[in-house]
Amino acid sequence: MKAFRRIVLKNAAVAAGLAMAPWARSALAADGKATKEAMHYQDRPKDGQQCATCVQFIPGAKPGAGGACQIVEGPISQKGWCIEYIKKT
Repeated sequence: MKAFRRIVLKNAAVAAGLAMAPWARSALAADGKATKEAMHYQDRPKDGQQCATCVQFIPGAKPGAGGACQIVEGPISQKGWCIEYIKKT
């Protein structure tokens, strides 16, 4: 529970910081999520880290299908990665 609270507070702080900085507003998509560019999203794993094992990942409807992310806009690959990766515990 503490880890979840820490994640929520961290994401709220990041979102608030981005919203406050006029130069960073372009980093937010229309839905309030960060753009893939701002999060350095890539469709491949990095150093063994991938979206499928991240707490932010929302799996697709079918096994093996792409999904979504709680903080990054657009479709997300299970094998993708971004700078906000946080391993599921």
